[in-house]
Amino acid sequence: MRSFITLITFIILSFTAVAQKGKIEGKITDAKTGQAIAGVTVMINGSKSGVSSNNDGYFVLTLEAGKKYSLTLSSVNYKTKEITDAEVTANDVNHLDILLESAAKTETEVIIKSSSTKRLETSAALIAYQKNTAVVAQVISAEAIRRSPDKNTGEVLKRVPGTSVQDGKYLVVRGLADRYNQAMLNGILLSSTEPDRKTFSFDLFPAAVIDNIIVNKTFIPELPGEWAGGLVQVNTKDIPSKGFLSIQLGTGFNSQTIGKDFYSYQGGKYDWLGLDDKTRKLPAENFPVKTKFQLLTQDEKNGYAAQFKNTWTSTAGNAGLNAAVQINGGFKSKLFGKDVGGILALSYNKSNRNLAFQNRFYSINGTNADVNFDYQNNKYSQDVLLGGLATFAIQLNSLNKISIKNLFNINASDYTTLRTGKDFESDPIAGENVRAKELAFKSNIYNNTQITGEHNLAKLNIKLKWYGGFGILDQYIPDQRRIQYNQSVTTPNQPYLALISGTLSQKTGSRFFSNLNDYIYTAGTDVAKTFRWLDNNQTVKAGYLFQVKDRLFDSRPFSFTLFADNPAIRAQDEATIFSEANIGGANNKFSFDEISGNRFRYIANSILNAGYLQFDNQFSDKIRLVWGARAEHFDQVVGSMKQSDPRHVYSKVLDILPGVNFTYKLNPKTNIRLAASQTVIRPEFREISSFAFFDFELGATILGNPSLQRTKITNLDLRYEVYPGAGELITLGAFYKYFKNPIELYFNQSGVGTSSTFNYLNADKAIGYGVELELRKKLTFIRSLKNMTLYSNISYIQNEVKDSKANINRPMQGQSPYVVNAGLQYDVEKAGLNTTLLFNQIGRRILYVGNEQVPAIWENPRPLLDFQIAKKLLKGKGEVKLNISDLLNRSAYFYHDLDNSKNYKTQNDAVAIKRNYGTTYSISFGYNIK
Repeated sequence: MRSFITLITFIILSFTAVAQKGKIEGKITDAKTGQAIAGVTVMINGSKSGVSSNNDGYFVLTLEAGKKYSLTLSSVNYKTKEITDAEVTANDVNHLDILLESAAKTETEVIIKSSSTKRLETSAALIAYQKNTAVVAQVISAEAIRRSPDKNTGEVLKRVPGTSVQDGKYLVVRGLADRYNQAMLNGILLSSTEPDRKTFSFDLFPAAVIDNIIVNKTFIPELPGEWAGGLVQVNTKDIPSKGFLSIQLGTGFNSQTIGKDFYSYQGGKYDWLGLDDKTRKLPAENFPVKTKFQLLTQDEKNGYAAQFKNTWTSTAGNAGLNAAVQINGGFKSKLFGKDVGGILALSYNKSNRNLAFQNRFYSINGTNADVNFDYQNNKYSQDVLLGGLATFAIQLNSLNKISIKNLFNINASDYTTLRTGKDFESDPIAGENVRAKELAFKSNIYNNTQITGEHNLAKLNIKLKWYGGFGILDQYIPDQRRIQYNQSVTTPNQPYLALISGTLSQKTGSRFFSNLNDYIYTAGTDVAKTFRWLDNNQTVKAGYLFQVKDRLFDSRPFSFTLFADNPAIRAQDEATIFSEANIGGANNKFSFDEISGNRFRYIANSILNAGYLQFDNQFSDKIRLVWGARAEHFDQVVGSMKQSDPRHVYSKVLDILPGVNFTYKLNPKTNIRLAASQTVIRPEFREISSFAFFDFELGATILGNPSLQRTKITNLDLRYEVYPGAGELITLGAFYKYFKNPIELYFNQSGVGTSSTFNYLNADKAIGYGVELELRKKLTFIRSLKNMTLYSNISYIQNEVKDSKANINRPMQGQSPYVVNAGLQYDVEKAGLNTTLLFNQIGRRILYVGNEQVPAIWENPRPLLDFQIAKKLLKGKGEVKLNISDLLNRSAYFYHDLDNSKNYKTQNDAVAIKRNYGTTYSISFGYNIK
């Protein structure tokens, strides 16, 4: 905290020093390629002073406020450009995105003049980047982010055509779920932020520190090869043009929590930070490790059980309001005569949720579905997202820069799940009433550090970038408790009896502890050489990536057993049933043991070596071809390093991933693109390991599959693009994807009395193809709607899985047949008012793949409508925002389509899961201190 106060003091002192000054900052890019131009001379007309753009094409001028200036930009091989009426305001920054056009060798000097500086130049540069980028992509500029009311990357991505965001953070592109998407931070590949899910949480990055976001939809060899839907590149600011400090405070509530009972249990004093204070730790500092615990006598094991905290009850209370705090600060200074700068962002978000859901398992015969169990649940959770982003950079000169970036995040959930319902496992005829609960705390701690060097060898026309990174992902689940009571209905007024028998179980009477640690090491370099040919710039680029990922996973599943039935002890409630007086084994008391087996722990390691060679050929003003190949050698071992261990799974494979992107410019506003590539999707460690975990929410066990293979995807894209005006686009595209060995999660259940499981399996292949229409249009042609912008994406997709072992006719798991995104934005910049209405709906898709006995579980389409309004106050320094998420609040249905009608019908289909999320209301106030 003291360091943060020192940083703020330094920033404020920096502001005072330049109180009568203002700044013009800009980014200079090539009008054809959209690439940054280094070494551009930026002169102030009528003065001998000026600067040069750095490696990223950036420049900053500190000038006397209250005046307008004219700038001249010149560089070898480019037409000189003059910008007039560049206004400087005291203590403010005028940001310009500027395009330079290439000049032919024989061309005499031409000076291009531009006036309406800020809005026109910036909008033109944004469209130029998207129009001239080598791939099919969507681009969001710093200026667009600055003017939007979004507070993190997850909210920004909601506005990108062709994408949707689940749970505020998980990305869906072209109807493909998060497994098929990837993330990069400042050009470096990021690992998954959750150990059990191949995904990245995009709500980690505050919008204020983002420079730009690029969502790639087609592959080129310089990009990582493990994705098929979208690759999101988040680029953060290095050295800000001036010091700044802003703070945002917010609160809110969900319609299912406010004014209603909210259940919780006694936890630790640091739960509000997403950290356990060791309240839930194993009871003794010298608690025996797994192998030694198995050697203990039963009495010794029972003795340890009595030392556990006897916390099995939950109490009703008030949820309280959600809370959110965000602080962003930055500075710019000199160190040994060099420009240095840094950014620090801290964010905290605490949300109270009540997820009401129903889940059922069935025995299905044709169109008849007999219920095996029917549960009604309420999951009361206190979710914490605590994050920090710190960057520091030094500009050695205009052509050389070194930066360090660190990302830290805690994502935790402290929850109580209460369950009632009916279970037919013990009594298939009448069934039994059920009362159960789960008390748990899960904390994911993510840390990623990067160091990057960028060097421009101007005389050789060579750009060199090198980077290194280290990441840690820790998951901690301490003392997850589960207990279930059953009540017989054959005789009236029977008591609820704890479902405890002589068998060890993860389902009831269990205490579960686990630790997972991922360590990710990354290093690489990229070299690009630019040369002139055919009177155009040509580029050849090569690079190498090395990434090592290590995982250590250990879990301790404990369980109470009762070898001789004792109804009197099983009838006690949660507060006393596992008290010390009831543990002892003798006299029909509970015994305590650990579920043995090496499947509850594993280690894993993967090594990725990747290299690429890529050519960027501009054959004429109309024709551009970016082509090459990437080689990725992936070496992986999971389970155990010993080949004699049955958990040992080893694979080694080399993938050659070609990529071709062809662009033909019909005219300055129209492109035709054709792209072809091959990419891969590799299974996660958890999916390959033999670890078996009982999921209380699903009521089933999830198993890994050591035989899983990677998925290879062939991608083809054809796209027609029109850019009618600044900030506008219309595109029509067609795409084709061939998936070899797609990975899916199968539901495996064969009737009452058997254990239901979910298994990861490979299908033989899947084929997907579709069309996509994107539109972003300002409604300036209607006078009353001139401040409105309409944007929409509609995708229609055909997808079919084929397998030689089975006669199946269904789409791939997670693939929707259509995606509809639409948004209407009302923006009056002069009044500081911004309003957005967002709509999203995806077509029905498979949640879990079925088998010959049990059909697949489908997710029914559910419309989502979000509303956001923001108003600037206090001369633009303050801003108040109101967000309403999921206005329609429709229930989510996941069902067995018994009549194969391809539509959910209440009377005919069997609902497997029903969820109610509620509507979330939030309000925040932000203030730019400087």
